[in-house]
Amino acid sequence: MTPNQPAGEKAPRTNDIRTTTQRAKAHAAKAQDSKAQPPGKAQPTAAEPAKAQTSKARPPGKIQPAAAEPAAAEPAAAETRIRVGSVAGFLAVVPHLLGFHPARSMVVVGLNQRRGRIVLGFRYDLPDPPDAAKSRDIAQHAASVLTQRRVKIAIAAGYGPGTLVTPVAEALRVALLGAGITLHDLLRVQDGRYWSYACQDPRCCPPDGVPFDGPAHPAAAALAAAGITARPDRATLAGSLAPVTGPAAEAMARATVRALRRAGKLAAAAAGPAEAQQLIIEAGRAAVREAIRTYRGGGEVTDHDELAWLAVSLADLPVRDDAWARMDPGFRAAHLRLWADVVRHAREPFVPAPASLLAFTAWQSGEGALANIAIERALAADAEYSMAHLIGQAVDAGLPPSAARLPMTPEEVEASYAETGRAGRPSARRSAARRASRRPSG
Repeated sequence: MTPNQPAGEKAPRTNDIRTTTQRAKAHAAKAQDSKAQPPGKAQPTAAEPAKAQTSKARPPGKIQPAAAEPAAAEPAAAETRIRVGSVAGFLAVVPHLLGFHPARSMVVVGLNQRRGRIVLGFRYDLPDPPDAAKSRDIAQHAASVLTQRRVKIAIAAGYGPGTLVTPVAEALRVALLGAGITLHDLLRVQDGRYWSYACQDPRCCPPDGVPFDGPAHPAAAALAAAGITARPDRATLAGSLAPVTGPAAEAMARATVRALRRAGKLAAAAAGPAEAQQLIIEAGRAAVREAIRTYRGGGEVTDHDELAWLAVSLADLPVRDDAWARMDPGFRAAHLRLWADVVRHAREPFVPAPASLLAFTAWQSGEGALANIAIERALAADAEYSMAHLIGQAVDAGLPPSAARLPMTPEEVEASYAETGRAGRPSARRSAARRASRRPSG
């Protein structure tokens, strides 16, 4: 660290990872700069489909198609290739890798050793105030992720004032060097300028920094045109999953009471507790199948009663696991829309299941930041929800989408619960029912 690179939010959840090109429409472009020495070719690579299982499910087998659906699978996204030949070009690509413009963050990008392609990118909140132990934790975690992915070349960029960036940058430099990873460049970015910790030449890296305009760069324009957008910040992305408010929230509260009453009526019509639970599960599975068909066909569920019944039904593990088993990666975009809609409309006791399904689908789609936000929503509602913890561990470890496969087929899910006689715990419904009894029935 040098004098003309001033010494560099809360501790990391741990990281946001995004593989971009599965989201891209067919589009190819090249963008090259003559300014500065290239940090290496930065080229988004195709994402792959993702693996997870809950502690309540049997070990996963081969991916098999879910029950027959009328909709055709989404066409495979064409790979969008962007070639950058400068630091400015690389920094223009970073927000599109993450899905948002980073702030007070350390972003680490791993490159393929042979071709210089981007393999993965992930982000950490900078410790504020600076904290040496947290800086070392970030650096060691980054080195571990890159090592597990067998990445030998990386570029890192810290976003924010030097007082926050530099401690993490220095720890990162030491950790990656110790792990045998070449740090091709180590940057600090603030207010439309960048500094390189690796460059001592004032002719290309002046003390006042190098100005750049990321959004105006051809690489950013090409990615945006391909549908790989960047939100203004992470809060904006999180806002896309915020609960509905106002009249919509009031309508959902009343619809949730009706959904709980519907479950009660099904139970009352049964001969005993086991039959009652089975009737509720069967009705829930049918609702999930119908919702999946609707979204795969390009539609959406807007009826509050349908949304409430979906949310309430998913509190039963057999219903949730049946939905999980139907997350065919060929329909990622449809599934993202479905679970985002349910998460936004669900009342808090019923958020963990759809939020965890959204996290899985986001991870499956290479949308690591969205997966982390969905996990945060799930754990805010139930800090012990095991599926959210499981997917969170996989995302934190930097596992690629190809590491996530469906836990089992819908038929295997049903057989598993039938063999063991297990049923989803209705405690979430009971808890919500007690609170709902104090609300207007609508």
